[in-house]
Amino acid sequence: MNAYIFPGQGAQFSGMGLDLYENSPLAQEFFEKANDILGFNITDIMFEGSAEDLKETKVTQPAIFLHSVILAKTLGDSFKPDMVAGHSLGEFSALVAAGALTFEDGLKLVSQRAQAMQKACELQPSTMAAVLGLEDHIVEDICKTTEGIVVAANYNCPGQLVISGEVEAINRACESLKDAGARRALVLPVGGAFHSPLMEPAREELAAAIENTTFSTPTCPIYQNVTASAITDENEIKANLISQLTAPVRWTQSVQQMIADGASNFTEVGPGKVLQGLVKKIHRAAETASATFETNV
Repeated sequence: MNAYIFPGQGAQFSGMGLDLYENSPLAQEFFEKANDILGFNITDIMFEGSAEDLKETKVTQPAIFLHSVILAKTLGDSFKPDMVAGHSLGEFSALVAAGALTFEDGLKLVSQRAQAMQKACELQPSTMAAVLGLEDHIVEDICKTTEGIVVAANYNCPGQLVISGEVEAINRACESLKDAGARRALVLPVGGAFHSPLMEPAREELAAAIENTTFSTPTCPIYQNVTASAITDENEIKANLISQLTAPVRWTQSVQQMIADGASNFTEVGPGKVLQGLVKKIHRAAETASATFETNV
């Protein structure tokens, strides 16, 4: 069975999407539509901007979403997923690719999500840290016993868990994690504590936008970050999407469940190959590939 997976924040690069724009009239049409929806030429930043330009919150998330979704649209008849999943932001790309959201609504939600997250980040100094080489339960226990707000945020693959919270709490937890035998506990260059209780103001803001958006039954199950299980009911999809900003990304568990449900081939749709690497670490026998577009659409 074929699983299509969609990357999240961090996969952006200068020049992303330019090959699509230059070689596919369909892609060009969607990129121009995106410029109109967003009210600025995101294509200029994606195609010619610096790495610094692409880090701007209002740009990063829509840029990755656009690269993934427009690439999926150019795959034509070869895009036949039996299941889809996306890592954090990538869940929105997956929902559009699977027909649960329109392109326009998906892009508007992603743009609102980015701005709501930026506002939440500015309310309190917060960050994230990557923890390597410890079992999940040890990381979870240390987070629970650390003073301040710090939680497990991204279950990326066995032995790789990202924690999220207040800056001082993250620093304290990193010291404890190193003492417990972590190979690394490295604070990441991010501007906020994504997938933690500190994103509650963003969750509330995004919830209103999601509630007012029409969702459809997807063409195949989506394995959502919050539950790591196959979902097709649009009301459940909405509820999980609202919970996503303050809940952990259960990527390890999602991939494990997809494999248990019959997935053998994982195709990454969008910039980079990060998810393919994670899938291989979760299940070495899985086949992985990058999606490549057809120039005639």
